[in-house]
Amino acid sequence: MQDQLITNVPPVLEAQQLTRHYSVSQGLFRDKGTVKALNGVSFTLKKASTLAVVGESGCGKSTLARQLTMIEKPSSGRLLIDGVDVATNGGANNPALRRQLQMVFQNPYASLNPRKSIDATLQEPLRINTALTASERRERVDAMLQQVGLRPEFASRYPHMFSGGQRQRVAIARAMMLNPAVVVADEPVSALDVSIQAQILNLFMDLQASFNTSYVFISHNLSVVEHVADEVLVMYLGSAVEYGSKQALFENPLHPYTRVLISATPAIRAQDRKERIRITGELPSPLHPPAGCAFSPRCPFAQSRCHTEAPALRQVEGRLVACHIVGT
Repeated sequence: MQDQLITNVPPVLEAQQLTRHYSVSQGLFRDKGTVKALNGVSFTLKKASTLAVVGESGCGKSTLARQLTMIEKPSSGRLLIDGVDVATNGGANNPALRRQLQMVFQNPYASLNPRKSIDATLQEPLRINTALTASERRERVDAMLQQVGLRPEFASRYPHMFSGGQRQRVAIARAMMLNPAVVVADEPVSALDVSIQAQILNLFMDLQASFNTSYVFISHNLSVVEHVADEVLVMYLGSAVEYGSKQALFENPLHPYTRVLISATPAIRAQDRKERIRITGELPSPLHPPAGCAFSPRCPFAQSRCHTEAPALRQVEGRLVACHIVGT
């Protein structure tokens, strides 16, 4: 991972006002409602950098991941990969573009086919997408297993023979087989023991240094985000509330929700601990979001304007913040 973002280089991935709404039933005698799971999210991802997407459960992180990996088509907005809009003009069906973006899922127990050997799992993307011979594919598999910290002889084994950390290494190896430009990692360490999490995070960083891969790293754990990210996108109820460099957000969080998240992050050293900002209530339903700022019912700093007028993302101190009371 690089300490600074690469400048003057076109982004490898760009989201422009990505929106995903779902029509849901509200009962036998009621009209269908609309769940605004993703509501106009924008960002850019540069080569060999890491964007972390954070927020509590239900904020839209996994919905965003499904749009980025083209598992689902957005309701509106644009998704540019190498300058091609894959959201609107059929680019999602372009195999060359799809190879540029891979995904690592949260649960390594569910993301690997239990009936396929590790060799078959890792060879499959090469067999489908390249003209390599069987011996060349096997060489690539052996090299990638070593790259992720596994012995080549493990290739003949099946997923049930591995620990959770080893399975996630296999899943990461599968994502990297085609040397993609972007890897979307959706909570890739949350299902692992704490002692293994650091090893997997270091593996992600080592692979980024070797392959110049860009990451969209989705997490609710800000301790993990602080370790891997270059930029951070904070989401709440489907919308971005703060977006900027990791250093700026952790040193001086501006949006009240970002301040809440960071204050709740555990710290071992006393000097790193921050005064806890407590909020009450649950995340509102995306089917019936509150008027004005979505965070206003829980925000300890909310003013009357916050309950009636939705704030727009605007530049404040070198980052984007959606809050009426910040910078005024």
